[in-house]
Amino acid sequence: TGDVLLDRGVRKQIERKGIDHIFSAVKDSFLAADATVINLECPLTDVYTPVMKKYIFKADEKWAASLKQYGVTHAAMANNHTYDQGSTGLVNTVRTLKENGIVPIGFGFTDEERVKPVELKKNGIKVALFNSVFLRLENWIQTDGEPGICMVKGNELAARISSYKQKHPDTKIIAVVHWGVEFMPYPSHQQQMDAMLLASAGTDVIVGHHPHIVQPVKNVKDCTVIYSLGNFVFDQKRADGNVAQMAKVTFRKNETEVILYDIDIVKCRPEVSRK
Repeated sequence: TGDVLLDRGVRKQIERKGIDHIFSAVKDSFLAADATVINLECPLTDVYTPVMKKYIFKADEKWAASLKQYGVTHAAMANNHTYDQGSTGLVNTVRTLKENGIVPIGFGFTDEERVKPVELKKNGIKVALFNSVFLRLENWIQTDGEPGICMVKGNELAARISSYKQKHPDTKIIAVVHWGVEFMPYPSHQQQMDAMLLASAGTDVIVGHHPHIVQPVKNVKDCTVIYSLGNFVFDQKRADGNVAQMAKVTFRKNETEVILYDIDIVKCRPEVSRK
């Protein structure tokens, strides 16, 4: 999915109707999948330790249980908001996710840990999930030995994927990337260049987010590039920010199938579109 925010206007909806209401319309799709990956656009922490930046988010740790209950299995951490509550918030988020059986992606205490993919295996098919943020992050510096997120750019991530693919030639590769320009309806030149690098490295599917609106899907070499799924659970006031997509990726031995479902976000709640 695209961006999942559990603060600000979404928090008000949760306090009014409960977090179960937020996910109830998509739970069947989530639970039917072997793995459901969200872009977690906020830290899950009960401690207020904000980083000085323009937009600062924070969600309650207890809500992680509902994410798991409704089928979330993996949370992409490499974006421009999981660090909103600093190192403490990152550590609390990862602890909370793991306590609830949700696997964080794109997090680690060293550069090597952060870029390392999460591996899945089902029916003899192996999948590796890479996650990185390509943006310049506001007021955030991380060093080895401290909690942090994967911030490697397109060329370095491509090199990592290429190296991994050489060692695991039969493994399918998904790159979940936080990139692009907010509210731009088409991919930037940099996105297109990075997509070409990742595709050339052996990536099978690229799943993008950050622009907050849907961007086109393109085939680059043998890679399906979803430039932006848009939002998912979000309180966007713009009309185009409340139209999103959810991707279903199915890997078979010699085939990759990508199905996109149109999503309407109604009062922060994602629903599969009936239009």
